[in-house]
Order: sequence, then C-alpha cells, then structure tokens
Amino acid sequence: MPSGPLAPHPNEIDFIVADKRVLLVDDVLYTGRSITAALAALQHYGRPASVELLVLVDRRFNRHLPVQPDYYGITVDALDEAYVKVRWQETHGEDEILLFDKKP
Repeated sequence: MPSGPLAPHPNEIDFIVADKRVLLVDDVLYTGRSITAALAALQHYGRPASVELLVLVDRRFNRHLPVQPDYYGITVDALDEAYVKVRWQETHGEDEILLFDKKP
C-alpha cells in the first residue's frame, strides 16, 4: 500500500466534449470506481450528449457502484479474491487475458 497520499494523474483532454458522443474504454470493469472517476473528470470538459462504456473484461460480480458496460469483450465470473490481468502486445509482447485465483 502507498505510504503517503495518492497523486492524481493529469488529464490530457485538449478538446471540449459538450454535445459529443463519448466512448470510455477500460481494460477490466470490476468495482466501477475507475469509470465513476472518469465520468467525474469528463464533466470538467463539458456535458456530453451521451457516454458509452467499452471494456475488454467485465468481471460482473462485486460491483461497488451500479456501472454496466455497453460493449464488452468477455465476461468473467471471478470472485473477490480472483485477479484479472490484461497483457498488451506493445508492452508485454503478446495480447492475453489472465485469470488468477489470487493476486500474483
């Protein structure tokens, strides 16, 4: 766990989203907190006409917030102790989705 306060990452949106259709993309949808934070940050750039969510992996269980994807790659019935890891060709040399019984 971090020893001090968390530092926020800067937003890199250089346009206004007012009246536009926005598609948020996330690798794994688990508790819904990341998406809620993205929606809150998005409000600083105008009010979009609509926001849709695309996720590669929808964990389905253990949502803390009522967030559901509009589009998804796969659904995984992973319990709270399970861990889903997404590896990317550009950084890991291959594209794959791994499911562990506990965090590796």
